[in-house]
Amino acid sequence: MTGKQASTQGCTGPQPPSRCELGHSLLEAMPGAAFACDLAGTVIDCNAHARALWGDAMCEGAAGEGFFPSQPDAPSAESPMACVRRQQQPLRDVEVLIQPADGPPRRTIASVVPLVNDDGALWGVVNSFQMVDVEDGEASVGIGIIPHADQAGGRSHDFSAAARQRDQLWRSVLRALPVAIYMTDAEGRVTFFNDAAVHFVGRAPKLGEPWSISWKLFHLDGRPMPHSEGPMATALREARPLHGEEAITEQPGGLRLAFKAYPTPLFDEAGQLVGAVNLMVDITEHRKIEQALQDLNNTLEKRVVHRTNTVEKMFMKLHRSESHFELLVKNATDYAVYLLDPDGNIISWNEGAERVKGYTAAEIMGRHFSTFYTPEDRDEGLPWAALAAARRNGTFGAEGWRVRKDGSRFWASVVIHTTIDEGKLVGFVKITRDITERREHELALIESEQQARGVIDTALDGFAQLDESGRITEWNPRAESLFGWDRLEVLGRDFVELAIATKDRERFLQTLPTVTGATLQHGADDQFEAVHRGGRTFTVEFRISALRLSSGDWFNIFIRDLSEKILVESQLRQAQKMDAIGQLTSGIAHDFNNLLQGIIGALELVEMRVRDNDDERLGRFINGALTSANRAAALTHRMLAFSRRQPLDPRRVQANPLIASMEEFLRRTMGEHIRIELDLAADLWATLCDPNQLENALLNLAINARDAMPDGGLLTVRTRNVEVDQLRARTWQVGDRGQYVGIEVSDTGTGMPADVAGRAFDPFFTTKPSGKGTGLGLSMVYGFARQSNGHCELDSHIDQGTRITLYLPRTTDDETTMSAPAADATHPEGSGEVVLVVEDEEMVRLLVVEVLHQLGYQALEAVDAEAAMRIIDSSQPIDLLVSDIGLPGMNGRAMAGMARQQRPGLKVLLMTGYASEAAVPDGFLEPGMQLITKPFTVELLARRIGDMIGDVRTGSVEKV
Repeated sequence: MTGKQASTQGCTGPQPPSRCELGHSLLEAMPGAAFACDLAGTVIDCNAHARALWGDAMCEGAAGEGFFPSQPDAPSAESPMACVRRQQQPLRDVEVLIQPADGPPRRTIASVVPLVNDDGALWGVVNSFQMVDVEDGEASVGIGIIPHADQAGGRSHDFSAAARQRDQLWRSVLRALPVAIYMTDAEGRVTFFNDAAVHFVGRAPKLGEPWSISWKLFHLDGRPMPHSEGPMATALREARPLHGEEAITEQPGGLRLAFKAYPTPLFDEAGQLVGAVNLMVDITEHRKIEQALQDLNNTLEKRVVHRTNTVEKMFMKLHRSESHFELLVKNATDYAVYLLDPDGNIISWNEGAERVKGYTAAEIMGRHFSTFYTPEDRDEGLPWAALAAARRNGTFGAEGWRVRKDGSRFWASVVIHTTIDEGKLVGFVKITRDITERREHELALIESEQQARGVIDTALDGFAQLDESGRITEWNPRAESLFGWDRLEVLGRDFVELAIATKDRERFLQTLPTVTGATLQHGADDQFEAVHRGGRTFTVEFRISALRLSSGDWFNIFIRDLSEKILVESQLRQAQKMDAIGQLTSGIAHDFNNLLQGIIGALELVEMRVRDNDDERLGRFINGALTSANRAAALTHRMLAFSRRQPLDPRRVQANPLIASMEEFLRRTMGEHIRIELDLAADLWATLCDPNQLENALLNLAINARDAMPDGGLLTVRTRNVEVDQLRARTWQVGDRGQYVGIEVSDTGTGMPADVAGRAFDPFFTTKPSGKGTGLGLSMVYGFARQSNGHCELDSHIDQGTRITLYLPRTTDDETTMSAPAADATHPEGSGEVVLVVEDEEMVRLLVVEVLHQLGYQALEAVDAEAAMRIIDSSQPIDLLVSDIGLPGMNGRAMAGMARQQRPGLKVLLMTGYASEAAVPDGFLEPGMQLITKPFTVELLARRIGDMIGDVRTGSVEKV
């Protein structure tokens, strides 16, 4: 810190020492011998350790190379100082021999660091030495960052050339030192620090702040150390240097480092304390090594004790067996028992060895025991490895192939024991037994068990084996998944108590076969209620066989879960019922739509004529008739929705914004006595469906919920992402498993009993009073979900409320399926364009033709596709084709395709009261085709025709 900086921070008292004084103090604080030289190798400064080591020879002006005697093991004759001056790179941790002033040569670890000036030019080196045989000789010094001495206290100094040289020396020294160093004033405020100190502490202190802020100190035993007891505080307080005081510091990140501190007080020329400099040496790794050595020593001691006990036990065992050995050898005719010398040569042979091996004693004595090994085992060195293992462990045991005298092989069990006499190995006892037959039986048994285990473990049915008391002895993976119990948890437990529902336990015990080999035939009466670990019950079917063993009758039980079968059968019956009703409903709706189209269209035309005559009463009656007809049309749309044959306009829909946009409307619909909560998943997927039909479905569900809460309650609309597994997908009959968007509407109303909930989706079923409902609301929601390749689930309980969930398939398509563009409120008048109308219902055909005439178009008529194709094949100009889909013979969509082959670009407007193909729009409508659903209004028909004729008129499609 400069004098100006000190003044700014309010520091008072003695000025800090010059950089030269500080550099010399740092050399003095270093724990080992150190001296500095200029480029000529002349000593220009040294510390007390260097003077004590070399005596009077170490002084200013001495030749520095003289303190580096020639090294006997050095790779080159070049001295370390010369190497550093040439390469201008530091040389660290080099082992060298030095010659002290007194005594023999000493082994040291030396470091030589180059010194450069402010311009980066080399002008000298610093040499430091650590005594290898001195415990505290590992300290080193680090890079310093301090203010210029000639700025201290705001004063300037005149230096002689020698003083400036010394100043330059210590500036370079402080930059080159590799250990943590910092300096404070007499009050303990930081006046400088080097990069190594920042790395060691873990943070950069601010100049002028107390040094204690940067440090968190601990004693070596882990107790917190007050800063007043720290090495730096002690040195400042007692004005004396400390050497090698050990402590622990903790970095901000929690890392603790052990270090040795070498704080040295600094005094001005008058002898007044002006601060202190502290050098810190990281000894963390040193302490780790010491601890590791201590741990290793403790481990070795334990191993020695353990090995000693083992050897003693083996010795006692061998000693006890010696008295019985001779008797054993003589009478063990089923065993080959013989002795080996330490090299493995045979020195004794018994009758059992002759019988097992085929060699007489005269033939085999003196030969190496590897004779009995196979050639491949000898090539791998197994005989010698066996002896080595026996020497190492006192014994060796193994099984393997051995060879008799006649060359035949047998599977042998081999044991080798060492023979010890007065602590010296004198040989081995080798015992061999022919276990070929036993091995064959074991292998056969293992193979049989593996085959049985493979069949049982891979079986699609659960398997349990019971002993005569009904306790479980086997349990395969499928049984684990069925009942939720792991194999190890159930072994030994009573099967009936664990897995059979209470009401079926007695019946199950009565069905167990009592004759060996008898098998329980499965049938309707063999279905039982089983109990899962979690408490739920499910229906299973058993196939049981009895097995007579020495311990009693055991039972093998195969368990088949019938839950999926029962559910699929129920779903199939429901689907068949709904499909039959749907076919009937859709047929009625189709015919009814054709009738309604004629009624509504005719009434609208009459209304237009009456409006011109301004007959108010007649207009009122016509409006009433139109209203009734439109209500009938709405009913047919609901019937089509239930039968899943309504034309849909599926688009990529974000359900959350759609639901949020309906919130205000729902609140008005529900009334003030019912609260509404929206719980919308933030990461909800997009779905593919008709947004208008989705709004209708949600509105229907909300109205049903309102009617179930006459005294008020809570309506909750919740969205979530749902992963549907394979089993659930099959029960839904939607094909493969997949990802769905779940939209849940729940209430806190009266709920439904189970029998009502089971029929809630049936068409025309309602519990409301007569005239209050059609019974098509929920069936319409169900039909919409199924037609959208999704599903609908209902969960209801008396006095707990009802929850209905729509599952709509997820879409990852970024494209939005656009509906036909909205027409203007007014429709363009015709200019004589030609429109071909194909409709088998005469009233509907006359209606469309009348509208065309009123709009100024020319109309051509055909009652079926055959008549229409004759006109299309002619040269008659046609601007637009309007056709019903449900024509006799060839349908209208197929006829339109043929017409566009004859007349490419022909605009087509298809009409439908019911068409299963139109309900799946993918690929059904080509570009230039549109669809209009019966019954439609005259106004809608006029707008749609005007828009399509307008495209022809503007040239988007050529006239054909």
